[in-house]
Amino acid sequence: MNEKGSEKSLAEVQREVDRYISQFKEGYFSPLSMLARMTEEVGELAREVNHRFGEKPKKADEADNSIEMELGDILFIVICFANSLGIDLAEAHDRVMHKFNTRDAGRWTPKNIEP
Repeated sequence: MNEKGSEKSLAEVQREVDRYISQFKEGYFSPLSMLARMTEEVGELAREVNHRFGEKPKKADEADNSIEMELGDILFIVICFANSLGIDLAEAHDRVMHKFNTRDAGRWTPKNIEP
């Protein structure tokens, strides 16, 4: 949800990120640089998850990051990556869901649905 309490579509989020990136001469990073940044952000998420759910407590001088912010950083990079390659994330999502609903339809145990 945004500040106004309404949900944004993936297309709106992609346009918002594109407007932000478009104001800079450098534009989007190269695909390899974005992959490196994504890997870095996933590492930061792993560190936060390990601090919260694992056996590795934070040091007193470590930054107070959150899983929510790390996921947000990853989402931003994924959107930048998609935008730079002209990928519509809503369409990509639809294709992935079709794959899960067909190829993987019998892979998981469904919850019992009571009428």
